[in-house]
Amino acid sequence: MTTHDSSAPPLRIGLVGAGPWARLTHAPALAAHPGVVLSGVWGRRPEAAEALAAAHGTDAYTGEAGFDALLATSDAVAFAVPPDVQAPLAARAAGAGRHLLLDKPVATTVAAAHEVADAAGRTGVASVVFCTLRFARGTAPWIAEQAAAGGWFTARAAWIGALFAPGTDNEFAASPWRREKGGLWDVGPHALSVLIPVLGDVTDVVAARGPADAVHLLLRHTSGASSTVTLALDAPAGAAGTEVEFRGEAGVSALPEGGGDALGAFRAAVDALSEAVRTGTPHPCDVRFGLRLTEVLAQAEAELGRP
Repeated sequence: MTTHDSSAPPLRIGLVGAGPWARLTHAPALAAHPGVVLSGVWGRRPEAAEALAAAHGTDAYTGEAGFDALLATSDAVAFAVPPDVQAPLAARAAGAGRHLLLDKPVATTVAAAHEVADAAGRTGVASVVFCTLRFARGTAPWIAEQAAAGGWFTARAAWIGALFAPGTDNEFAASPWRREKGGLWDVGPHALSVLIPVLGDVTDVVAARGPADAVHLLLRHTSGASSTVTLALDAPAGAAGTEVEFRGEAGVSALPEGGGDALGAFRAAVDALSEAVRTGTPHPCDVRFGLRLTEVLAQAEAELGRP
C-alpha cells in the first residue's frame, strides 16, 4: 500500500459527480487528504454540485463549459458518475493531459472503455481504477499474498446484494444505471479485480442467468485455474453477502471479513495515483486493467444474450 509523500507538491484533483458516492466517499476523502487540493466539483445537477462544493470549501461547476473550467484548474480528475457518463468525460480529461482516478466499471461498452484507455495512452497520463478491495486496508495485502502463493486450483466468488429489496433505504437503489445493468456490471468488477491478480487473465467465459438479475459465470484463467462467480443486486435481504475463496496447493484461503472502510480505501487509491504521477510507473489497477474488466464483462453479457 502506497503512502503520501509529504515532500511532493499538492495534487489538484477535481471531482466529477455530486451524488451519494461522491458525497459519502470521494469529496470527504479528497478534501481531507494532506497531499491533495480539491480543486472543484462538477455535477450534472447544479444544485447538487453547489451543495457539495460548499460543504468542502471549493468551487462548483456544471455543463460543458464548466467541465472545461474544472480541467483548467486541475492536475487530475476523480470520477463518481455512472460509467457511460464517466467514459466520454474521462477521455476528454485524459486528452487534456489530466490524470485519471476512475470508478469501476470504466464503461459498459468495450468501445467506450477503449476510448478512455487510448486517450490516456496518447498523453501518457497516470490512471487508477477504484476497485475497492484492491485498496482497502484489510483486503489489498490478502490479495497480494494469494497472488504470491500461487498453485491455485480453483476459486469461487459471490457478490450478492439486496439493493432493491423491500424496506431497504440504500441511497444507491435510486441509481438508474444499476437498475438497468444489474449485478454483472456493478459488482462484477469487484469480483474480477480479486480473481485476475491471483489466477491470471480470463481466457474463457461461460455465463448463465439466475433469478432476478443474478448472473453466474464460469471462468478459465491463464494459470490454468478455473473460477465460478455469482453476481446480483436484486436478491432477498437474507441472501446478501460477499465471499471469495481460493483452493489449491496451499489449502483454502478466504477473503477476510471487515476489510476496511470506503474512505480509507479511496484515500489509498489517491495515494496510488499520486505515486504513479510521481514515478511514471503504471499502477496494476490502471485504465488498461479497467478496459480488460469491461472486455470480460461485455463477453459475459454477450453470452447471456445468446439463445
